[in-house]
Amino acid sequence: MAGWMLLFNAKMKKSLHVLQLENGQNDADLARASLEKGGIACLVERVKTKADFIGALERGDVDLVLSDFSLPGFGGLSALKIVRARWPMLPFIMVSGTAGEESAVDALKQGATDYLLKKDLHRLGPAVARAIQETQARIERQRLEEQFLEAQKMEVIGQLASGVAHDFNNILAVIIGYSDLVKEELGTEHASYKYIQEIRHAAEHASALTRQLLVFSRKQEIQPVVLDLNDVLKDLDKMLHRLIDEHVELTLDLEREIGGIRADPGQIGQVLMNLVVNARDAMPNGGRLTIATRNVTVDENYSRNGSELPSGNYVMLSVRDTGCGMADNIKAHLFEAFFTTKPKGKGTGLGLVTCQTIVKQSGGFILVHSEPGKGTTFEIYFPQVDQPVEKTTELTEAGPLPRGTETLLVVEDEPVVRNLARNVLTMQGYDVLAAADGREGLRVAKEHKGPPIRLVIADVIMPHMGGKMMAEWLKSSYPDLKVLFTSGYTDDAIVHHGVLQPGVAFLAKPYNPATLARKVREILDTP
Repeated sequence: MAGWMLLFNAKMKKSLHVLQLENGQNDADLARASLEKGGIACLVERVKTKADFIGALERGDVDLVLSDFSLPGFGGLSALKIVRARWPMLPFIMVSGTAGEESAVDALKQGATDYLLKKDLHRLGPAVARAIQETQARIERQRLEEQFLEAQKMEVIGQLASGVAHDFNNILAVIIGYSDLVKEELGTEHASYKYIQEIRHAAEHASALTRQLLVFSRKQEIQPVVLDLNDVLKDLDKMLHRLIDEHVELTLDLEREIGGIRADPGQIGQVLMNLVVNARDAMPNGGRLTIATRNVTVDENYSRNGSELPSGNYVMLSVRDTGCGMADNIKAHLFEAFFTTKPKGKGTGLGLVTCQTIVKQSGGFILVHSEPGKGTTFEIYFPQVDQPVEKTTELTEAGPLPRGTETLLVVEDEPVVRNLARNVLTMQGYDVLAAADGREGLRVAKEHKGPPIRLVIADVIMPHMGGKMMAEWLKSSYPDLKVLFTSGYTDDAIVHHGVLQPGVAFLAKPYNPATLARKVREILDTP
């Protein structure tokens, strides 16, 4: 980074490095004296040739160029052209002893910051101060514009990802659903069973990749549960190994009897992915990455890195690497939006901000310990909760699928997904009606003459009429009707439809037949 970029922070530089292109010693001395008289603290480096001029610039620590207009073989305009081509925001002040107004206008048109006559060198100090100030303002404006464009880009990516995820999740739901049905029909002894199993695994992998692609673009409605952090880490182990390079050694160091915490398991995975990727990038030549859990009791005597944690019992999650580490001035900005130490195009500066937000939403605290050359450790403290761990759907899917005889209505605009849900539920004994959108769902319900419809499985977002509006119309006529909403859109795309409110049954796509069958039975059996 060029020296003049450091002018954002006055603490970073006590004096300016002025590169002076000047042939005459007397003129050079006069300029230096004028700067001192003007109160400009600076180091003046004088050069006379093109080669020395370019060499000084390429060292990257020049804050301002002060150039004579006319030099033998290499004039000020040529120097200005070089500077503007490679260092477009570096302040450049032209000084001339004889050139007239026409030359001054030409220099300013070509990008000179200011133009002075040698007889007016008393103006040099104020001119330099003004040039530095204007450059600071331009750099700051450019930085803000880049941040704004980055934010806009992230918003567009989020909108695009949401739509793509919806379509992709519908496709995956069909692949996963029919793979499970074929596996069930063939049995484990069939020669083709292993091939169907591989198709199923590939679809699961695609589903996981979809979630990873949406990490920075979705605005999630958190769904906290009481969980065992060790179980979450074990589930994520394979995925975390895929994020790191082969020359990075990953170790899980988990305390055997860990306390429970209340958090969204998906968001815990998001935090870990961010921290692991940062650790990987800090170890380009390899190293060790250790993820650990510990029970920690904090009292009035407990202190970590100068940060005071409220007294209480915590579960600590730590991510420690043996990488390059960070200086204090870098650590001070870690949790600022858009701050990144990665090269342009390699990082958004949103990862650690996201981590901090998620941890705070879970009532926790995040601390960082790092020194240059000694690696970095992130410690996250989640408050312990004295409640039993809540089982997830995946942990309860063993055994035969529940059956029923109730009448159900499936409302889904994607034909293949609608047919899949209808087939799965029909196989479990239900009487299943189907409709392609909310309007057709109202018509089918109105024309139905058989046993009352007990449950509607409705996609949230559909053409003509969405699931939420259709459900409200149906419940006005059938107050005992139960509703299960489904969607392949990301959470932020459906939250404003009022579906992710407490007590509302929701099933995210892609789902498998077992998950659908168990969810339907669970809702029907709930008073």
